[in-house]
Amino acid sequence: MNQPAITLQAVVPDAAAGRRFDAVLAELFPSYSRSRLASWIKSGEVLLDGNVVRPRDPVRGGETVALHATPDVQTHSEPEDIPLDVLFEDEHVIVIDKPAGLVVHPGAGNPDGTLVNALLHRHPDLNALPRAGIVHRLDKDTSGVMVVARSLVAHTALVDQLSSREVHRQYLAVVSGALVSGGTAIAPIDRHPRDRVRMAVREDGRDAITHYRLRERFRAHTLLECRLETGRTHQIRVHMAHLKHPIIGDSLYGGSLKLPRGANDALVAALKGFKRQALHAETLEFVHPVSGEPVRCSAPMPADMQALVKALQDDTRKAAGRER
Repeated sequence: MNQPAITLQAVVPDAAAGRRFDAVLAELFPSYSRSRLASWIKSGEVLLDGNVVRPRDPVRGGETVALHATPDVQTHSEPEDIPLDVLFEDEHVIVIDKPAGLVVHPGAGNPDGTLVNALLHRHPDLNALPRAGIVHRLDKDTSGVMVVARSLVAHTALVDQLSSREVHRQYLAVVSGALVSGGTAIAPIDRHPRDRVRMAVREDGRDAITHYRLRERFRAHTLLECRLETGRTHQIRVHMAHLKHPIIGDSLYGGSLKLPRGANDALVAALKGFKRQALHAETLEFVHPVSGEPVRCSAPMPADMQALVKALQDDTRKAAGRER
């Protein structure tokens, strides 16, 4: 099932005379990417004064543009009935609380059972959007808020907001070490030079900025709020490891587990038993791509992180009692 046909009409402004048709079209219909518009021009789904033209052909100004296009299937994964925790939904966007363990995109080793499969079951018409409308991702073992586009208009607008750093993304992370203050990690990130599974701080990497502040401090750990200014792969995980405060449970960047002196059995069990990175996308804020209204969605810490934080709180409280 594809999305319904798109029908639009506009007049080329006189000031555009002499410019390429595809460039003018991108300004007339900014909700769609230039590459998508160019493909519609080539397939004859966009007419200039009733004529089929090439993307590079110049316009005179004053012509009528008529677009009548049917989006092709972009995503070929199979729908699967996987429950989703929906925080917000309308005809243009859907915001979910992704559980830890759910892979976002099908790929090698994960051909099905992914968020994409779940989305296609809920909304089959998402197969007409790139990556079933997914505009950003969370790692498999990171939980929390994600926004997905449900229309081409929303997809283009959300991609633009993300690239221009207009989407507010706040995470919670439990890290090793008792930090005394927040700060900002400014360290470029790119693929690790030897291990292609990992990312790393590299001088020749892409700029990456993470702001962090203390939410709660324990004896030898800290619960942090982390706000992404950029959105590099594994950014918070890499930055916190680079600062020597790796995220608890992070098998890729965390290193060996360090227990606080005199840790009770409950805390030892909680730390050793936490088998994923203690990272949760708590809040997502963006401008609705059609209404222009602000949208803010939050998801509470999942039960496993809540139990970890409680064990750290209990340990800190008992240690303070012993000191008195």
